[in-house]
Parts: sequence; C-alpha cells; structure tokens
Amino acid sequence: MGIQRHTIEDLAKKHLPDDSHFLVEVKMEDKSGKSKIMVLIDADQGVTIDTCARVSRAIGEELEADESIVDAFVLEVSSPGLDYPLATPRQYQKNVGRELRVWLQSGEEQKGKLIAVEESGIKLLIKVKEKGKKAREEELSLPYSEIKKSIVQVSFK
Repeated sequence: MGIQRHTIEDLAKKHLPDDSHFLVEVKMEDKSGKSKIMVLIDADQGVTIDTCARVSRAIGEELEADESIVDAFVLEVSSPGLDYPLATPRQYQKNVGRELRVWLQSGEEQKGKLIAVEESGIKLLIKVKEKGKKAREEELSLPYSEIKKSIVQVSFK
C-alpha cells in the first residue's frame, strides 16, 4: 500500500515543535519505484535546520514503524525557499512590511509593499505613476481568489 498525503500531513502537524510552526505543503512524487516525500514547514520567526531534522526523524520513524507501508521512500523536510510562492495567510502575515510581486489570475502583475493580511485577502501599498506627475502611493486590496502566486522580493540595499 502506498503512503497517503493526508497521513504525512497529519504526522507533520503532530510533530511540529509548537504553535509558532506550521505546515505549508506536502509534495509527493514517485520516481523509479520510490516515493519522494517533501514536507515544507515554516514558522512565524523562521525555521531552523535542527527543527527540520527533528520533524524529519519523527515522521520517518512513524512511517517505518507502520507495517502497512512497504514502499521505499525518501523523506525531505525543509522550509520553503525565498523564491517559493506564499501559500497561506500565515505566510503572508510573517512577510508584512516586505515587498511582494503578485501575479493575478487575470495575467496582470502587481508589485508593492505588503501592509495588511485579512481573512479574504491582502493589502499592498503600490506606487501609481501618472505622466508628468510625481508617483503617489495607493492601497490595493487583493482577494486570495484573484492571486495566482506571490513571491517576496529580496532587497540587498
């Protein structure tokens, strides 16, 4: 029997160190008879390598103890990289004050500073430039349903 995604999600949540940590995503793929399981976790204050290792060991031990799982698997637990799209309101929340690049379902693209995270969406502070005038800042509300993907823009200023 194969390993189920919801089983991994439950195990990951169970083994997170505390409430400041949260599950972002579980990705599973089969490669040459082996299941590759990627568990992405995050935390309000950032994730340490040590936490990833502890969560990985705990999930791995439980999977190996489950006799119904006979498939070979590779387990990887990490935090999403800087270029990984934001997926949950909690990830948006930890990035308030940072610049985001947001691709909308319409194909349009917006860039701005994330100033608020709400139940239904996010608020960006964007620069609006009109010909011959100085750029002004304007608030833009974007519902989650209109967002295709959002990526934090890293500044090395």
